[in-house]
Amino acid sequence: MTAAPTGQDAEDTGDTGRDRAGGGDRLRPGTAVTPLRAGLHLRGRRAGLTLEGSTAVPVVWGLLEEPLHTGGLAAFRETLEPDSAVRTAVDTLLGRLADHDLLVPAPPAAPHPDPAVAQWIDATAARPADAAALLATARAEVLAHDPASPPAAAAVRALEAGGVPVTLTPDPDLPPGRVLLTVRGTGPDRTVAAGRGGATGYVTAPGSAAQARADAAALETRLTHTADTADGTAAPQPHEIPGTFAALLAGAAAHRLLCAAAHLPDPATEADDPRLLPGIPAVLLADARPARADHHSWLGPDRIDADRRIRLTPPAGLAEALRRIAALGERRCGPLPAPLPGDLPQLPVPLAACTLPGPATAPRILTGGGPRLDLARLEVFCRAAELLLGDTASTVGADPGHARGRALRHTAARRLAAAPHDRPPVDPARWSGHPQLRHWWTTLTGRLAVPARLEVHRAAPHAQAYRAVVRRTPPGPGRGPGPLLGEAVEATPGDAAAFAALAAVTTACTAEATTPDTPPPPSGGAAAPLAAAGAPTAAWEDPGWTGGWLADLAGREEAFLDTLHRLYGAGPATTPPAPGSAPGSAPGSAPGPGLAGLLRSFGFTVLHTAGEAW
Repeated sequence: MTAAPTGQDAEDTGDTGRDRAGGGDRLRPGTAVTPLRAGLHLRGRRAGLTLEGSTAVPVVWGLLEEPLHTGGLAAFRETLEPDSAVRTAVDTLLGRLADHDLLVPAPPAAPHPDPAVAQWIDATAARPADAAALLATARAEVLAHDPASPPAAAAVRALEAGGVPVTLTPDPDLPPGRVLLTVRGTGPDRTVAAGRGGATGYVTAPGSAAQARADAAALETRLTHTADTADGTAAPQPHEIPGTFAALLAGAAAHRLLCAAAHLPDPATEADDPRLLPGIPAVLLADARPARADHHSWLGPDRIDADRRIRLTPPAGLAEALRRIAALGERRCGPLPAPLPGDLPQLPVPLAACTLPGPATAPRILTGGGPRLDLARLEVFCRAAELLLGDTASTVGADPGHARGRALRHTAARRLAAAPHDRPPVDPARWSGHPQLRHWWTTLTGRLAVPARLEVHRAAPHAQAYRAVVRRTPPGPGRGPGPLLGEAVEATPGDAAAFAALAAVTTACTAEATTPDTPPPPSGGAAAPLAAAGAPTAAWEDPGWTGGWLADLAGREEAFLDTLHRLYGAGPATTPPAPGSAPGSAPGSAPGPGLAGLLRSFGFTVLHTAGEAW
């Protein structure tokens, strides 16, 4: 008999499945059971299990089903002969159920007086008796500007339905429509806030009262700012929102608070949502029309509680970096613009764009391209974050290596552009055969019909570093150098030429969509290690394939950055961390305040370059 788990694993309670499958256990309420031809499928609130491999499994379940539902498991097991095949099969099945958190102890001597609450606790808690005891000592308070308002009344009803005594208190400092729910008596006081910004409702993550107030104020400001939908149509007005919406929000807030009081898993963690980042608190956002509610990873500008000052480790690969970018760029509550393809053409080069905050009459659109769309999105996000930081010496990267690569390439390009060209260009025979260069150069000069010239120069004698520059060829003979279309600094002349040609194609394709008048600083292969991490390449993927090219670049990146470091000084350095890192943060570092601190909380790296002092 084999077991295939589905969904979220059971909580680690410190005991084994066989130890937990005792005589007083019963099936967790709410578990759905589906017999199979040669097995059994069970699905609980947060975990699932498929047992298959023998037609005897449904038969054994037929013997166990009634004792597991009625709590008569102990008496049933006593009727089975020890060490018999039936007893062994029964104990094996019970062990698998316990391993996947589908068994709970029989009801305690004094269960919760409300049957509905008792069933909810049994379906949710790893130790129902402990959770019921905590709720029995809990006391709740609801604060509202108007205690008679629908949100306040709904919050009181929901908490009382959970068996918790409630005190309703007016608070003139709260804006109308916002309610604060606090529970006491089960440990540190925990508070959640519920309210609405525009037509979108919210419920904050449990925290201190000061944290809940700060989160609510920041969320309302942000949601009000993004009240219009993405397509520009007007969002529903408050008088168009159903009256039940306030009750649903208050009920969600009460549910979240009761879970915190009983030390139950937070509702945000129960859906196995891959968009949520472990360690980052989640806020519930709800819309009335169309009806929808989901959780989003979110950290407000005021991070008061210790769990809000977490710093995630850097992303392990490109997919994880993009997952964090999506959380930071969520349309309604994200603090940064989301880099998306939108309606931009994806041929001949993948493009991504985002709109930077600014006047609605003259939005600033940042556009960029890359060998692949995921790389283009990462590059646009980093450039947008750097512009929003307001410090031209700051460099943002998904991890320290990515940030260091972007910063060193930028510095090398700036220094080489200012240096006199007292050496001849590198012989084209050394780089003209690069397959990626041939593709992008043919695209630029053939498909897009852009007259251009490409030159490659060595950074220094005997150094494995090269700068390639693509300029538009001016019309007529005897003209000086044309405008810059693209540049790159890489470890080989072929790679530098290929990335410069790619940058020139991007410039030509985004001439009408982008705001800046000059190409962005070169990033080239800085993201190659992220893209190649955990992405195996086939034996036939040579540098003519994007995956093979990125793998080759990743293998040269560390030595290349060491070369740039020797040529151009000490290089970028992280801003000195604030003392006292939060629990779960990276060693020796703290996120800090502001946008830079928020980026570090999500695992991104923010470097501060020393400019001419390098």
